[in-house]
Amino acid sequence: MQRGIMKKTLAMFLLLTTSVIAQSAPTQSPAEIAIANAQKTIEKKPTQFSGYNQLAIALARRARETSDVNFYTQAEEALKKSQQLSPGNYEGEKLHVWLLLGRHEFAAALDAAKELNKKMPDDVLVYGFMVDANVELGNYDDAERSAQWMLNLRPGNMPALTRTAYLRELFGDIDGSYELMQMAFQGTPPTENEDRAWIMNQMAHLDLAVGKTAEAENILQQALNIFPGYHYALGNLAKVRIEQKRYAEAVDLFQQRYKAAPHAENLYDFAVSLKLTGRAEEANAAFAEFEKKSLLETMRRDNSNHELVAYYADEANQPAKALEVAQREYAYRHDVFTLDAYAWALHKNNQDVEAREQIEVALAVGIRDAKLFRHAGEIALAQGDRKTAVNYLQTSATLNAPGSEEARERLAGMQKTEARAR
Repeated sequence: MQRGIMKKTLAMFLLLTTSVIAQSAPTQSPAEIAIANAQKTIEKKPTQFSGYNQLAIALARRARETSDVNFYTQAEEALKKSQQLSPGNYEGEKLHVWLLLGRHEFAAALDAAKELNKKMPDDVLVYGFMVDANVELGNYDDAERSAQWMLNLRPGNMPALTRTAYLRELFGDIDGSYELMQMAFQGTPPTENEDRAWIMNQMAHLDLAVGKTAEAENILQQALNIFPGYHYALGNLAKVRIEQKRYAEAVDLFQQRYKAAPHAENLYDFAVSLKLTGRAEEANAAFAEFEKKSLLETMRRDNSNHELVAYYADEANQPAKALEVAQREYAYRHDVFTLDAYAWALHKNNQDVEAREQIEVALAVGIRDAKLFRHAGEIALAQGDRKTAVNYLQTSATLNAPGSEEARERLAGMQKTEARAR
């Protein structure tokens, strides 16, 4: 089915469902309802471990809804109680892997998921955990195999569709990724408004990645109608506003997201948006606060090291620090975004041979990301490979996505320099 036809069908479906949801949406989120139900179960049967597993799941879901990591801590406490009541219970062990992923302990999560897979080789969600961990570590072949197992075991299941969609995106198949996300959306119950908003946010991200800003804006507005104040949707809508050059609105949206989810990486985006509006003093203050906050977590697995590399490389003019942070993250994981950060830090330190090796490994995965192509162009240009540099920069520019404008400016600057030389 053609993507255009599917998008029209989805648009009609959204118009029908979002208005109904908006009128009948409960005051509590799905996770909050699940937490309350789990607490009632525990009150009735305090010596049964299943109620605590139920509570841990609900708390982990609430962590995603709010981006508040304190809910993961509460989930871990509930899980400890479950394990005390029934040591080694299988559902509790699965939850342990989920919480490891939530804390970005990807290597540990992968090891634990493999052990569970040996115990229960037909558990779809355990394969999903292996997909998640392998993707974050950069083991894309292993991730693809696990995703295929998910589809083989239970064709069309939502966890498999969303994970396979993300792999399709990484491999450069944006249309295929979008189609799978549509399928996942249509299979998600209307009552699961956070799940639906999350999927819509991912679809908007895909639209934005190929320059479809109007489509991205439309679906993000609908996501925020389904789940008001959703931090993921606020962030992507801010990126849409930047592409539309509505910088003041982007600042407001990034500020709303940071208030809802006060993480260092969200503060970095807010600082960048302030800079775009010309509010230099406020931007500098936000960058300084970001650096302080990011350094506090830089040694942890759940960190903002990608943004910290970008800050040191592009804002603070401290290339040595950028490389130090990038090397630290690279020692742990080799996903495309870590490879990009490492390559860019190497480039800023004039280590362009290795920088090119790393950025080309990232691009070989197939990803169509404007920023990565721009970085690749700059690195090739620094090596004197103008032909390859122009190809990379033109690819970035034609995506019309975040990062494309810098590529267009760079190409225009090269043309002016060459014209003057003639």
